Amino acid sequence: MTTAVMASRNWDPSLSGLLASLEESRGNVCTSDEEFNFLSNMLHSKELHALFKVHNKILEKERNERYRPVLASSMQIVLEIMDAIIPYLGESDDCKELFFHLQKPHLQGLLCSHDAVAQKDYYPRLPEIPQDVDEDEETVKIVQLVKSNEPLADERSTEPIVGATIKTDEETGKIVIARVMHGGAADRSGLIHVGDEVVEVNGICVEGKTPNDVLKILQSSEGTITFKLIPADGKYGLRESRVRVRAHFDYQAANDVHIPCKEAGLDFVRGDILHIVSKEDKYWWQARKEGDKNLRAGLIPSRLLQERRILLERANSENKGEKIITSCLKTPDSCLPEKVAPVIEEVTERVQMCTLLNRGEIGGSPRCIPKIKTKKIIYDTAENDDFDREEIPTYEEVVKLYPRPGMLRPLVLIGPPGIGRNELKRRLMITNPDKFKTPTPYTSRPPRTGEMHGKDYFFVSREKMEEEISDGKFIEFGEYKGNLYGTSAETVKTLISEGSFCVLTPHYQALKMLRTSDVKPYVVFIKPPEFDALKETRNAAFARSTFDESNSRGFTDEEFNEIIRSSRRIEFLYGHWFDETIVNADLPTAFEQLLQVVYKIENEPLWVPATWVQ
Repeated sequence: MTTAVMASRNWDPSLSGLLASLEESRGNVCTSDEEFNFLSNMLHSKELHALFKVHNKILEKERNERYRPVLASSMQIVLEIMDAIIPYLGESDDCKELFFHLQKPHLQGLLCSHDAVAQKDYYPRLPEIPQDVDEDEETVKIVQLVKSNEPLADERSTEPIVGATIKTDEETGKIVIARVMHGGAADRSGLIHVGDEVVEVNGICVEGKTPNDVLKILQSSEGTITFKLIPADGKYGLRESRVRVRAHFDYQAANDVHIPCKEAGLDFVRGDILHIVSKEDKYWWQARKEGDKNLRAGLIPSRLLQERRILLERANSENKGEKIITSCLKTPDSCLPEKVAPVIEEVTERVQMCTLLNRGEIGGSPRCIPKIKTKKIIYDTAENDDFDREEIPTYEEVVKLYPRPGMLRPLVLIGPPGIGRNELKRRLMITNPDKFKTPTPYTSRPPRTGEMHGKDYFFVSREKMEEEISDGKFIEFGEYKGNLYGTSAETVKTLISEGSFCVLTPHYQALKMLRTSDVKPYVVFIKPPEFDALKETRNAAFARSTFDESNSRGFTDEEFNEIIRSSRRIEFLYGHWFDETIVNADLPTAFEQLLQVVYKIENEPLWVPATWVQ
């Protein structure tokens, strides 16, 4: 929209000028199309224009002094009126009613607030600064804060006060500010900094006292708290970072024995988006949950600390697990309780997986798990999952990606064989065949009667296909009955560039090729329910086993267990790459959830790795 068009709509001149400047500088500004389009759309929005119009009206009226208070003593006038009508209360019902209303606390509170604003009686009153200070004395500052439910605590304590932590300096023995929580009262004051020495609290000298002694003084204080501080050397300025991360683990501060102050901790669950406001501490970052209206930040373990914890946990699990396995192997199956045996089997399998992963021997190689006859081929981008969990998932830096018309992110359904991914894809595609498309696979086998090149398959020679596989041009591939099959990365990108909504159900290892900045997939994990629900729903629907090449029978209990085991393994290896999880306990319900995912991809800004938009 040009400036002329905006002027014809009587838009605000400042908005018109800003948009014109934006259009002129488009080629000179280093920014992404998503960011530019977002800003342009915002400047075009009727809502923003309406806000400007209201703002200008208020400024205009303020200039005309129409909103200045008529008087600043309305409460005093009310008291005088009440005194004047007291003699007439027994004679007039109107006087009684007026007297009754004027006594109401809500009306009196409103009038008191009016007078306070009119008199500008809302600024904090700080104590007078002493004038008779010896020039040789050390510089001090007096800071007064309102006591609130925010932590000011010993680094080992959990008492809530004003948004900071204190500790004893190891060299001087003085009590100093150890940490200022971003967004807390201490931070908002701008007067308390890390390293400041605490001299007095509410007039009480804290020399020779411990942090716990100071906390007791604070706990017994009411209202405002006055600190006398000796400023720390150096310049301080807490500037919030703009980094957002997606958490790949659950965290509860109350269960963390190492956190400096439990009350200052921030709880979160896997998948939460966290705004990292400070990384100054090597082991404890300060963060807020994205969208949380609470301005005060909380403590979370840093990436370095969490990686070390996970490595230690894996090492302990490996050592303990090997002892459990050794003990179980020496125990006859007949001696194991019926309910304990499956648990031991699961623990054994998980520990063996962790052990092999830690040693770098596998990442889940198909050669390391029992071979099961399948109806369809299993495409593999590599022969194993070596070091798929070498990168320990803790936090991933993310930014918002805004939807762009004609450039839809592909929908990737990941899950174990037999969970119903292909049926969900089929149902989705028949809702709108012109919109939802899946890439045509390649094969080295000759075409059969009725098959068309480019529609059913791309038929190429084995030599050509092997060459392109070696060049890394296939997101997945495999061999079935002596013929190669695979999906080319180029076919996926072609569908995206054409504006189609690409839907894929690849082998989970294909994520290593798909999760890139030029593809930007939205990954949905299709997960099985618990064993009983899985068996009941599949048998009720007369589902045919995908483990049987003839597709002529239902699933066996062993196959149901294999689906669950495979699901756990996929989630263990690649769970940190999933954007969403759908439990396919009931196919119609799972499909409805999938339609909601499609709507989000098309219409909502979504969090993606920061490298995708840089």
